[in-house]
Amino acid sequence: MKCLLPPTARRLWREWLRPLALAAAVVLPLKSSLVEWNYIPSASMVPSLLPGDLVWVNKLAYDLKVPFTTWHLAQWGAPQRGEVAVFYSPADGTRLVKRVIGLPGDVIESRQDHLYVNGAPVAYTASSAGREIAGAGVIVAEEDLPGRKHPVMIQLQRPALRTFGPVRVPPGCYFMMGDNRDDSHDSRYFGCVPRQRIIGRTATVLASADPAHGLRPRGDRLLRAIP
Repeated sequence: MKCLLPPTARRLWREWLRPLALAAAVVLPLKSSLVEWNYIPSASMVPSLLPGDLVWVNKLAYDLKVPFTTWHLAQWGAPQRGEVAVFYSPADGTRLVKRVIGLPGDVIESRQDHLYVNGAPVAYTASSAGREIAGAGVIVAEEDLPGRKHPVMIQLQRPALRTFGPVRVPPGCYFMMGDNRDDSHDSRYFGCVPRQRIIGRTATVLASADPAHGLRPRGDRLLRAIP
């Protein structure tokens, strides 16, 4: 059958559209299953992550999924306490970035923003992290989760769910919390996150732009490790 497309359209397809379509057919499934990036829109992970950060997501950290789905082809690792994970909210499917606090079988409790893991209080020490954002009624401390230290922020003047639990994490699920404890919608509100809803792990900020200052680049956050 003779092609009815005009010469210009045929040339456009041959030289531009077809190569792009072939590249997309290869790159998009790889991106869906292997690696990806995630933009941080909110302050729920301050001071570890800032609004405007772009983080690298290792989607092979825990398993291999069918492209464009959450179906698991193979599993070789599990999220560890203290890691920062990317997942789909059990409440509405929103893509979120939070820290793994509770593993399957753990008992998690908080008393006035002081965490308890399996009945043992988590230790806190003074921290200089996020000093530039600290102010009246804001406390930045180093939280010593079993296996990993990281900074957290408390905003005393903000209404928040500071006391909850104890909550036992069900099998195959994880308890997630933001590092900005009084400004994070997390497992305190929507419950534990099933394993199959976890997309991957992030440990590096690729780049960052400050949305409060016209997306001015933050050079000090380029390729920065996430605590």
